[in-house]
Amino acid sequence: MYIKKHWIALSILLIPCIGNAQEIKIDESWLHQSLNVIGRTDSRFGPRLTNDLYPEYTVAGRKDWFDFYGYVDLPKFFGVGSHYDVGIWDEGSPLFTEIEPRFSIDKLTGLNLAFGPFKEWFIANNYVYDMGDNQSSRQSTWYMGLGTDIDTGLPIKLSANIYAKYQWQNYGAANENEWDGYRFKIKYSIPLTNLFGGRLVYNSFTNFDFGSDLADKSHNNKRTSNAIASSHILSLLYEHWKFAFTLRYFHNGGQWNAGEKVNFGDGPFELKNTGWGTYTTIGYQF
Repeated sequence: MYIKKHWIALSILLIPCIGNAQEIKIDESWLHQSLNVIGRTDSRFGPRLTNDLYPEYTVAGRKDWFDFYGYVDLPKFFGVGSHYDVGIWDEGSPLFTEIEPRFSIDKLTGLNLAFGPFKEWFIANNYVYDMGDNQSSRQSTWYMGLGTDIDTGLPIKLSANIYAKYQWQNYGAANENEWDGYRFKIKYSIPLTNLFGGRLVYNSFTNFDFGSDLADKSHNNKRTSNAIASSHILSLLYEHWKFAFTLRYFHNGGQWNAGEKVNFGDGPFELKNTGWGTYTTIGYQF
């Protein structure tokens, strides 16, 4: 049943592709791929702060009506991490992935739906999957809704998406297998300057999660109905190499209520799910 549900979701994601199947050609020139090594500190998505060192594959691109971004992580692949960090080799999650496919309504319908600063509209999706090795370490979340690209009149790429969320598995939480809340995502990219023979770029994306029933269904003060994760990335880009540093701000990360006390059997501790985390990236682009 679990696999069947995911095939249904994947089929829905691919519906806009079916009518255009004859037009699809393999053209790698529009794809931007990279292999990265990422060092992460003070991640606040779970109830404990974690550090990790892991490889990541990312892919992004735009081709006519299809806009895509996604990545695949192999948690703790190098065996380096904090005490409570587990991954591919120590009964943790062997794989974590997130994809953000968007399908242009304007291009698929042949209509110009632009008005004001809103230059194009999309069927927007955001799917998150944490493979885990048991129910308490597995997540599957699908956000679906409407997206737009926004003309700022400046050399800034700006987009926004609003989603409804369907929550399948969620690490054993009380809001599994139901519609539960919403997400507003805003993303932008600003070219700054040329530096050391490369291009210095500032990127940012912020997820505002709200309207969840998790707090009410948990019957305690440990979970919340909202969360924010805001990432701010400074990248130095060359033809193939990239170097990036990310500051990420969490507010009730993972919908854990910062400041509350919890006990998972090894003594009580305070949730620190509001604060900053960092990511340092070295990558090869192709």
